[in-house]
Amino acid sequence: MGIKELLQLTVERKASDLHIVANIPPTLRIDGALAPVPNEAILTPEIIGSFLKEILSNERLERLTVNKELDFSLSFSEKARFRVNAYTQKGTYALAFRRIPLEIPDIDTLGLPKILHSFTRLRQGLVLVTGPTGHGKSTTLAAMLNEINKTRATHIVTIEDPVEFIFRPDKSIISQREMGSDTHSWQVALRSVLREDPDVVLVGEMRDHETIASALTVAETGHLVFATLHTNSAAQTIDRIVDVFPEEQQGQVRLQLSNVLEAVFSMRLVPAIAGGRVVGYEIMLGTSAIKTSIREGKSHQIESILQTSQEAGMNTLEVSLAAFVRSGHVTLETAQSFSLRPEELNRLVRNTAPMQSLKR
Repeated sequence: MGIKELLQLTVERKASDLHIVANIPPTLRIDGALAPVPNEAILTPEIIGSFLKEILSNERLERLTVNKELDFSLSFSEKARFRVNAYTQKGTYALAFRRIPLEIPDIDTLGLPKILHSFTRLRQGLVLVTGPTGHGKSTTLAAMLNEINKTRATHIVTIEDPVEFIFRPDKSIISQREMGSDTHSWQVALRSVLREDPDVVLVGEMRDHETIASALTVAETGHLVFATLHTNSAAQTIDRIVDVFPEEQQGQVRLQLSNVLEAVFSMRLVPAIAGGRVVGYEIMLGTSAIKTSIREGKSHQIESILQTSQEAGMNTLEVSLAAFVRSGHVTLETAQSFSLRPEELNRLVRNTAPMQSLKR
C-alpha cells in the first residue's frame, strides 16, 4: 500500500495511530493495542523516503533533514486530519500518525464526567488535563473548548504544536496558532497573547518553566487557561509544575498556582471487556483545602483530600476504576494495571456502597 491507502485504512479501522518504521510492516494502534497491517510487506528506508516526499513540502523536508525530527499536521481528504511526528531512528526516517476526527465530539459523547461542563463556564483560572500520551487529553480539551464556542461569546486563542482539531466559529471567535508557522516559540506566543484580547487560552503543552510561568501569568490576569501535562495524578501534577522552577522561585510559584488553579482532570483510556475503551479519571478541584496544601508545599495531603471530598465532586482514579469493575465494564486485572494504588482499588471493589462522585 501507498501512504494514502494506509491513511485510509487507519480511518476505516478507527485506529488512533499509524506507525511507519523501517524493517517492520506498517502498524496500527486500535483500542490501545498495536497490530501490524495484514499482508503488508516490511517497510524499507526507500519506501519511507517516498512517503515523506509525498506528504512533505521541500521546506519541511529540509527542516526534517536539519533537525532530525518534525511535528506537523496533515489533512487527509474530507475524512480526517493527522498529527504527525517524523523522526530518525537507527539512521533511518520513521513516522507516527495520530488520527484526529474532523468532527469534535462533545463531553457526554466521550463518556466524560458531567462536572467538565462546569469547567467550560469558568471565567478565569487554570484548568489542567493530564495523563499519559495517547489517552485522550487533546480530544477532551477540544470538547470543552467547543462547548465554550457553542455557548459563549468569547475570543478563544490556541497555541499548539501542531494545530490538531479545527474549530468552526459559532458564538465565539477562534484564533489557532501553530508553532513554527504562526509563532516561533511558546514564550513569545504567550507574551503576545495578552495583546490579542483573549477570553480563553489553550496552551497545547506546558513544557518548561518559561511556558508554565507565562501560562500562570495569563491565568492571573483574569483569563481562563486550559493546558496539558504528561503526569499521572493530581498530586504529581502540582509537584511537576513546582519542581521545574529553581528552588528560590518555588515558593512564589506555589502561591501563584494556589491562586489560579481551578481543576486538574487526570485521565486514562482503559480497555473495556466489550471492546473499545472507557475513561478512568481523577478530579481535583481548587477548593480552599487544596489551595492551602499547594501554598504550603504539602502536596502529599492531596490524595487524602480527594478521598474525603467526593461530595464536592472530587475523586481518585481508583474510585472510577472500581466503578467500572463492579459494573462489569472492565476486568479487575485491567483496572489494576492502570491503578496507581492497587490495594485501594481492591478495597473499593469489595465495598458495595454507592459511589456518589461518579453520578455527578
